[in-house]
Amino acid sequence: MRIAVQRAVRIACVGIIALAQGAAWAQGDAANYPNKPVRMVVPLGSGGANDTVARLLAQGLGEAFGRPVIVDNRPGGATNIGTELVVRAAPDGYTLLMTNSSSVANVTLHPNLPFDFRKDIAPVMLIGTTPMILVVHPSVPAKSVRELIALAKKRRGELTYGSAGIAGPTHLAGALFDSMTSVALIHVPYKSGGQAMTEVVAGQITMSFSGPLTALPQVHAGRIRALGVSSIKRLATAPDIPTIAEAGVPGYELVGWFGLFVPAATPRPIIARLNAEAVKVLNQPEVKKRLTSSGTEVVGSSPQEMEEFVARDIALNAKIINGAGIKPE
Repeated sequence: MRIAVQRAVRIACVGIIALAQGAAWAQGDAANYPNKPVRMVVPLGSGGANDTVARLLAQGLGEAFGRPVIVDNRPGGATNIGTELVVRAAPDGYTLLMTNSSSVANVTLHPNLPFDFRKDIAPVMLIGTTPMILVVHPSVPAKSVRELIALAKKRRGELTYGSAGIAGPTHLAGALFDSMTSVALIHVPYKSGGQAMTEVVAGQITMSFSGPLTALPQVHAGRIRALGVSSIKRLATAPDIPTIAEAGVPGYELVGWFGLFVPAATPRPIIARLNAEAVKVLNQPEVKKRLTSSGTEVVGSSPQEMEEFVARDIALNAKIINGAGIKPE
């Protein structure tokens, strides 16, 4: 018994020493971080909104760190290829993931992925959210959300809405609207939000839920009519457009978002350093102005807040996807 107790004490001491050494290493490593270039993986192609936000953030972080932060576009697999690359990377803060809301839809849409977004990726921050604008062709005899709902119920199964692809935010926004109003809209997926917008402007489809950067120029030109925004509050760049919730669908809310992540085992001090520096970048007047003008509501959350946000978004996405029977392309 005495020998067993002594052995247990030695094992406990070894464990405590290992934890202390690990904590000291993490603190020391964070203090020297980064001492080489950092790679920011973007699991989408270049030129899109996600890529634009990533390059703004990467430039600011690079200036703060005095080390290059290199944007590495790895498109494919609906963000899964780039995400897995980060999951398999060393958890040392030198490989970041800058992704969007499509990643949480994949948790439900692709249940057999070789990684678990909820466990294998650690959040650094919610960079910002992007509401979508419900727009219709001017020929549609509805000038409000309530009138659109009445029209859709009268012409049940006839009205169409375009999206930028299966299970993306512009698709899920329409599916959520459909489920909350029981109007039986017909979904028409396109390869991009720009294509969907072109079809609305041409009158080939009834409506779309589009990002502000795509929708507002067409609204201002009178080519389409805006009926509501998908966020819980009005868009700063278009305060005259009511929210869908206040315009006829109480409780409606769904936004796209941009987030920064790292491999799950990345030391907490490094995550804290990344978060602190990223917040400073987002608070730079020129960066905030550029993001806001593109329709992004800048957030700059803590890692804990982002973790809670992702959990809620996964649950909401699962409810919409399963309820609508959405399947991968």
